[in-house]
Amino acid sequence: MDIKSIAKGAAAGAAVGFACYALSAASPMKKYSIKRNAGKTLKAAENLFQDLTSVFS
Repeated sequence: MDIKSIAKGAAAGAAVGFACYALSAASPMKKYSIKRNAGKTLKAAENLFQDLTSVFS
C-alpha cells in the first residue's frame, strides 16, 4: 500500500465532495460565481496536491 496514493485519493475525494456540496447548496448567482472562478479553484487544488506530495515524500 502506497501512502502517497491514499493521500491523493482522499484529497481528491474531499475536493469533489466539497465541490458537489457547494454547487448543490448555492443560489443561482453563487453558482455562476463558482463556475466563473473554476480556474482559480483548479490551480488551488493543484497546489494542494503538490503540497501533500511534498509532505509525504
